[in-house]
Amino acid sequence: MKIGLYFGSFNPIHTGHLIIAKYVLQNSNLDRIWFVVSPQNPFKSPESLLNENHRLHLVNTAIEGETDLKASNIEFKLPKPSYTINTLTYLAEQFPKYEFTVILGSDAFQNIKKWKNFESLVKNYPFIVYKRPGFEITETWGADVTLLNAPLLEISSTYIRGLLKKGLSIRYLVPDTVKEEIERNNYYRSSLKNKSQGHTS
Repeated sequence: MKIGLYFGSFNPIHTGHLIIAKYVLQNSNLDRIWFVVSPQNPFKSPESLLNENHRLHLVNTAIEGETDLKASNIEFKLPKPSYTINTLTYLAEQFPKYEFTVILGSDAFQNIKKWKNFESLVKNYPFIVYKRPGFEITETWGADVTLLNAPLLEISSTYIRGLLKKGLSIRYLVPDTVKEEIERNNYYRSSLKNKSQGHTS
């Protein structure tokens, strides 16, 4: 089985994430996509990061009923901080019959040389890269790269959190079920503190 790994904080997951995932599925040879929820991106403020289990729950809520999408908490179980290469190595050991592909934006791929053991990454794993304006791919470092023109929405998790803090509606930016869960649990309305550490590239 061919599995696409879509890494992210998903803080919270929004419609843009889901559109990209579905587009990649429909325009590649992947059988499924796993949303790999990262406990914490070290480049983002921990104070704005909802607890990883709550974020995982929101991803599961967003994709309920989808047989080709899955929420993964694999990085919750790994030593922190977790690196992409370590996560891939662990997954390859746990699922030897699966083939894993990394899904990411062209902005992230441009910085892949800074990732831990990037030589091993580009040598051993294929990439599906969706284009972002202003981030053209001119160097692949020998990686197996498939470029896609996925539809992009000009929204972000940061923007959504800002609306929630102001008490404004996030309807249409996230699935209705996710909106209901966020509102019911009062997520992102108050000061968030989470000391956990997590994903680095």
